Amino acid sequence: MDKKNAHKNTARHRYFDIHPPVFWPAAILLGLFIAVTLLVGTPMEKIFSGIQNAISNNFGWFLIISVNFYLLVMLYIAFSRYGDIRLGGKNAVPEFSRTAWFAMLFSAGMGIGILFWSVAEPIYHFTDPVFSAGGGTSAAKEAMKITFLHWGLHPWGIYALVGMSLAFFAFNRNLPLAIRSVFYPLLGDKVYGYWGDAIDVLAVLSTLFGLATSLGFGVQQVNAGLNHLFGVPDNIYIQVLLIVLITAAATVSVVSGLDNGVKKLSELNLNIGAVLLAFLLLVGPTLFILDTFVQNTGVYLNEFFEISFWAEGYRESSWQNQWTIFYWSWWISWSPFVGMFIARISRGRTLREFVLSVLIVPSLLTFLWITAFGGSALLLELQGTGQIAEAVRQNVAISIYELLQNFPLAPFANFAAVLLVISFFITSSDSGSLVVDAFTSGGKLNSPVVQRVFWASMEGAVAAVLLVGGGLGALQTASITTGLPFAAVLILMGFSLKKGLEKEYEKERLRERAIERESYEELIENLIEKHRS
Repeated sequence: MDKKNAHKNTARHRYFDIHPPVFWPAAILLGLFIAVTLLVGTPMEKIFSGIQNAISNNFGWFLIISVNFYLLVMLYIAFSRYGDIRLGGKNAVPEFSRTAWFAMLFSAGMGIGILFWSVAEPIYHFTDPVFSAGGGTSAAKEAMKITFLHWGLHPWGIYALVGMSLAFFAFNRNLPLAIRSVFYPLLGDKVYGYWGDAIDVLAVLSTLFGLATSLGFGVQQVNAGLNHLFGVPDNIYIQVLLIVLITAAATVSVVSGLDNGVKKLSELNLNIGAVLLAFLLLVGPTLFILDTFVQNTGVYLNEFFEISFWAEGYRESSWQNQWTIFYWSWWISWSPFVGMFIARISRGRTLREFVLSVLIVPSLLTFLWITAFGGSALLLELQGTGQIAEAVRQNVAISIYELLQNFPLAPFANFAAVLLVISFFITSSDSGSLVVDAFTSGGKLNSPVVQRVFWASMEGAVAAVLLVGGGLGALQTASITTGLPFAAVLILMGFSLKKGLEKEYEKERLRERAIERESYEELIENLIEKHRS
């Protein structure tokens, strides 16, 4: 058996088809984490807080540099000579239409988080701004600028780097669809040994904790919505029950696979989201939303470099630890999942099309969503007609429902919002299971159903344990702890991708020259033959 396929010698069984050096360490470490958190109980909240502060205080600068580096690498590739390289080879054809592709991109990349924070974050920054006094127009502008930073080009730059790297080495180099494959130009055959196993184990842990963070946010918001609509108690017991029920529902989509499950749910997400957005544009402050969407985008682009590299160096504050550093860690820990998912749906796209589409389209959709929901909430606060800021202080998960309460047909709009959160929850869970399953099975795209259900259950279990062990703070700590080491991995990924693209470009140029030479020789032969006749 050659080295390239050596790690595919997985343990096959009727119910499991695993790559043991990745599957077992990841499963055991997750099991230990769950057990320790449950055994220690309440004191874990303090432990989580200490870990988060230590990482944020000492390595925040590194995360800021890293995230900017990823984005610059993607922009460089898009506008360089490598931009015409096609994922899957010169004759590869896209598997999905652009509409379906964009729907899956947006659903996977933002998902539950955009529903949780689209109202709450602008309100937080409005009442407690970073650079100005709270409560006025300047604070509202600043709130939107900071929110755009956290949800704009930077997270999509992270996803684009991982997605492109995985897709290129899988589709153009015929390597397994696994994180280890991306490092072949740097490590060579070592990617099939302990180094590759360690990389994939880290990717699995990072993915599961990133997913658990989003699922934890999502279940808090579902619980808040059910409490708002039907008076269902809002507490940790109901939230754990909801995780169990929604994770069970997600297994149906997991069994259906990518085309029948995830694709249809992603399109459902986009449709419900579009209806909710159109509803707010029609019954809300329409002109204000459209005007501020243009203005907010301009302010974000105008001050892009300043806010992107701002590291809170000249002030004594922990604000950035709770916001920007958490977001960068969350997106990095989320990136193996989103990157793998984007890779699987992007065969046939050129690198230029890939980068520009992944960066621009979802970012603009996100900006419009944040402006519509967060901007409307800010307008109500500026006019003194809303109670959203007070609601956010009491329970951040209630923010979107409190906003919709100020407009006509509020019960129907809130019900649609709850459905959208649940749908995003299921999409994240089942697509995450497919991705983690690929990592732990040696890069396979199809594995036994029981195995996929196992990982869906593990995601739900980690989310439940984090909520029990410390709530919102524990969710943030999980992302930061796994995001930091993976940030270094992604830097190396950027250099490895560059080396791989150089060889691909040289190979394509040699092929083109060979074709030109053959065409030229054929032309000469035809001319000679014609002259003879």
